[in-house]
Amino acid sequence: MFDKISEREDRIGRAVVNAAFKVHKELGPGLLEKIYEVCLEHELVKGGFDVRRQLDLPINYDGIYFKEGLRLDLLIDDLVIVECKAIEQTNPLWKAQVLSHLKLTNRRLGYLINFNVVLIKNGITRIVR
Repeated sequence: MFDKISEREDRIGRAVVNAAFKVHKELGPGLLEKIYEVCLEHELVKGGFDVRRQLDLPINYDGIYFKEGLRLDLLIDDLVIVECKAIEQTNPLWKAQVLSHLKLTNRRLGYLINFNVVLIKNGITRIVR
């Protein structure tokens, strides 16, 4: 069985959720994904976190090196991955995408956040590997 996530990861996760609530409250649904992503990054940076956005990460597969194998929407404190969406219908593949990103980057905690919802609590999925 997997170990619990660290206190630091949990603290980052709480900050991600709080920032998503704040951004959604201010902007509401219906905007472009990039707007939410930039605003979420801004809120997390204001909170003292190191945030990298649209980060290209290499992957290795069977001896093949892909310099730009993955693109993460947000990576917070080099620990937590956030995938932002702004679309009407959810797709189960998005959760699988975040799980793949966690596996390929050897990270434990990720969030899938769809901002195109009436209540943001219905758009946040916490994913632990």
